Amino acid sequence: MAGTEGTLLRQFPLFLPQNRAKTVYEGFISAQGKDFHLRIVLPEDLQVKNARLLCSWQLKAILNGYHQIVQQRMQHSADLMSFMMELKMILYPAESPDCFVDFPVPFSISWTPQGSLISIHSQFLAALESLKAFWDVMDEIDEKTWVLEPEKPTRSATARRIALGNNASINIEVDPRHPTMLPECCFLGADHVVKPLGIKLSRNIHLWDPENSLLQNLKDVLEIDFPARGILEKSDFTMDCGICYAYQLDGTIPDQVCGNPQCGQPFHQICLYEWLRGLLTSRQSFNIIFGECPYCSKPITLKMSGRKP
Repeated sequence: MAGTEGTLLRQFPLFLPQNRAKTVYEGFISAQGKDFHLRIVLPEDLQVKNARLLCSWQLKAILNGYHQIVQQRMQHSADLMSFMMELKMILYPAESPDCFVDFPVPFSISWTPQGSLISIHSQFLAALESLKAFWDVMDEIDEKTWVLEPEKPTRSATARRIALGNNASINIEVDPRHPTMLPECCFLGADHVVKPLGIKLSRNIHLWDPENSLLQNLKDVLEIDFPARGILEKSDFTMDCGICYAYQLDGTIPDQVCGNPQCGQPFHQICLYEWLRGLLTSRQSFNIIFGECPYCSKPITLKMSGRKP
């Protein structure tokens, strides 16, 4: 109880108990940049639902039309502190409330001290509508391809890594404001698989039609059909790392592939780095390590990313 009283004093320093039993509180509550006089009389059992509120006429004017809500908050508040916080919310904060949304773009609200939650809700619905085309694009990709990463995409996620087969994949970064435009593309896999795809992308870029869906455009310019997860899993499409034999490792999946067409084994970057570093025959030049594949012993090259493993 002492903790609650301390919190009440911190939140409402101008609102103090007037007797030892602490059944009468009186003082001021701040809202909209002003202080309003308030007196609350509690019953002996301190139950807020049976309390009496005595407000200044200015506070009554602000609460006009909210009597039902105030009564409801009194009925459901566990203690005086809870009720006072609810009352402050009803009085609308002078500052813009914090809004937490799972959007791919910032959600900025237009707010005035006289604003209301209804206006925020309206702005939220408008923002939802503006992002519908983006989510339609991402939903189609999630439904019709094998998305390797992220495993469980949030509504704010703008990137997808999509399996192509032959241990190759494409990572796309979609612009949520222009979801049908050409996304940033990065191919991952052995050179003999991904280089032809890069050439097709450059050669067919003129075929990109913003009137078509992003997935259909990717099919057209890459001249491929994205294989479904079930088809790839039934084939010899290996996704587990050839060194640690795991798929997920500290949130990452294998993104290095042996360039030998007869091998094509994938590895986590950190696993391959540790393997090559332990070989007496491997050598390093700047951020590139040259060595041998743990599976087929053919030459393999690892280009380290900016982050050190």
